[in-house]
Amino acid sequence: MKRSLKIVVGLVILFFTAFAVCTPSVFAQTPSGAEKTLQARQYTDLISSVFSYVMQRYVEEVDPKVLYEGALSGLMDSLGDQHTQYLDADSQRSLTDTTAGEFGGVGLSITKATVSTEANPAFVEVANPIEGTPGWRAGINAGDKLVEIDGVYTPDITMDEVLGLLRGEIGAPVEVKVRRGKNMEFTVMLIRELIEVPTVKFGMISDSGRKTGYLRIIEFTPLTPERVQDALDSFSEEGYDSLIIDLRSNPGGLITSVQEVADKFIDSGTIVSTKGRLPSDNTVLSATSANTTFPSGLPIVILTDGGSASASEILAGALKDTKLAYIVGENTYGKGSVQVPVALPYGDGIKLTVARYYSPSDSNIDKVGIPPDLEVLYPTLSEDEQNAYVDLMNDNVIDPYVDDHQDMTEDDIASYALQLSKDYALDPWLLRRIIRLSVNRTRGDPLYDLDYDIQLQKAIEVVRSKDIKALIKSTKTLKEIEEERALKEAEKN
Repeated sequence: MKRSLKIVVGLVILFFTAFAVCTPSVFAQTPSGAEKTLQARQYTDLISSVFSYVMQRYVEEVDPKVLYEGALSGLMDSLGDQHTQYLDADSQRSLTDTTAGEFGGVGLSITKATVSTEANPAFVEVANPIEGTPGWRAGINAGDKLVEIDGVYTPDITMDEVLGLLRGEIGAPVEVKVRRGKNMEFTVMLIRELIEVPTVKFGMISDSGRKTGYLRIIEFTPLTPERVQDALDSFSEEGYDSLIIDLRSNPGGLITSVQEVADKFIDSGTIVSTKGRLPSDNTVLSATSANTTFPSGLPIVILTDGGSASASEILAGALKDTKLAYIVGENTYGKGSVQVPVALPYGDGIKLTVARYYSPSDSNIDKVGIPPDLEVLYPTLSEDEQNAYVDLMNDNVIDPYVDDHQDMTEDDIASYALQLSKDYALDPWLLRRIIRLSVNRTRGDPLYDLDYDIQLQKAIEVVRSKDIKALIKSTKTLKEIEEERALKEAEKN
């Protein structure tokens, strides 16, 4: 026993002796700028020494790539910022890679943790279903988890393998098991289609002599400003008197793109500013009257939800702070930071937060989001309704029925919904939506669904109300909301 103890103690002494030369001498002090530079160099040397020591002395042969990826993941994770990440070669197949180009796919923007444990299996998580794609029409929602793909348990495979399973020949089927919340689990069959992501959809909502332009911005890409202008030109030709901008489930995109879009509505002043540690990260993006193409005085209502993030929040915040728009729907996601991608030599990379952005009133909405001026929430399903929904999905009765009734009208859809409600304890309003999604598999997707979309219904009502301009003027800026929130927090404490 004593001999064993001496050996252990000897090894410990040897270990610390080996690394003593690398140990920073100023760890316990409050470092100055020069001392921080010295510490950084010493810590870097220490990490390199530990890396080499593990490679040489670990009981089994070690793959240096495993140590490298683990070290970089830990480095990024230590910052406590969910948007700062190490991206291995597989993980770099992100939303843009999944949906860019032309290939057979199911239209789901997905993410996947790089580490899977028994307590936290690395299921594929849906960030956003792309509107008009098989995944969207199947009713898959943001936040849903794909537990299996064609019978393959997703925590056991890499992101690259996931994409290999979801992509494939156009017209070929792929079966996914979906988990929603804690207990809802159902299987859907998706037929792969050519995935082309539109950045903008638009059309006119006309009735009772009123003409409201409906502009759906799906994502901010280099083409978005041009497509938005196409929409505004079309609305002008038809003589619109109000505008609804739908930013729901818009995950963001390029800050330069959203600046150009906002500039079409705002004639002067700040659109968004960014603030970081380096002067190069401190910018102010401003509007100019020469770029303004939206008619002055026309009322605007913006639709938002929890999937409205980043660049879509920049647009909503800019139009709100400049008293040009009224927001209807749900609180936005709350991503008020700017990331830069950095490519690394082995096909991997990092995504690093370098700045935060601020609205025209100088408010940052990171982690809090933008509250709507009028909140409109969809009804939540009770436990019994959740069970009924799972049964309906797993029984797969709707698609075969629709296939046998190719010419279903809205009256037919309503009638079938009532029939289904006798067997499945779900509101006919929701059943009509599910049936309509199935019907649209072969007809193409409509621009909007006024029967189901209660948020759009309310937006139309608000934008056409007599006091809409007064409503917009009465709204609070994001800075005022921020100050009120801080005051309430102070009162609690």
